[in-house]
Amino acid sequence: LKIFLALVINEIASAKYKKFVQTVTYAPYFISVTVLISMVNLLLAKNTGVLTQLFEAMGLPAGTWLTSPGAFQWVYVISGMWQQTGWGAVIFLAALAGVDPQLHEAAMIDGATRLERIWHVNLPSILPTVTIMLVLQMGGLMSVGHEKALLMQNALNLEASELVSTYVYKIGLLNGQFSYSTAINLFQTVVNVVILLFVNLVSRKLTGESLW
Repeated sequence: LKIFLALVINEIASAKYKKFVQTVTYAPYFISVTVLISMVNLLLAKNTGVLTQLFEAMGLPAGTWLTSPGAFQWVYVISGMWQQTGWGAVIFLAALAGVDPQLHEAAMIDGATRLERIWHVNLPSILPTVTIMLVLQMGGLMSVGHEKALLMQNALNLEASELVSTYVYKIGLLNGQFSYSTAINLFQTVVNVVILLFVNLVSRKLTGESLW
């Protein structure tokens, strides 16, 4: 999604409209997690939420987004995408800015359409950046922050909202079992390292690009 957004913004011809789109998509990144969850609670509240009322008017099931274990993942992921995608696209926009204009000129002379130039010029040019970002993100796959999950957590969605990080927080800081929580956190770090090494190896084999 970040790559797609970067490609779309890169194709906007009007400088003013481009800056407007960038500002709108970047702004959510600077919202604190507490404010973000407050907004989610207001939008998805059972009786007064704006989105809840909209879904009910459309005949869709609503009202249990904040308490349903099955809905927790969707709310967590979608709110995270809304907050992170715009800022994450900055790196790919920077990579697109470094694409040689002569490649586009040559493609246009050969009769390539805009979509063909995106597919055959832009994407291959930013592939090294995409690969490095993928490897880095996979290395932190298990390290999901506890703040957002704790703020969204309640007794009804606990079975889906209990993450490794929230469990470590409760065991270590709330229950005082520091050795046990340290062991769990160490295991999580080891898993992250293994995933990082594996993805880096696969990336080097398939694309020739890797962190080392």
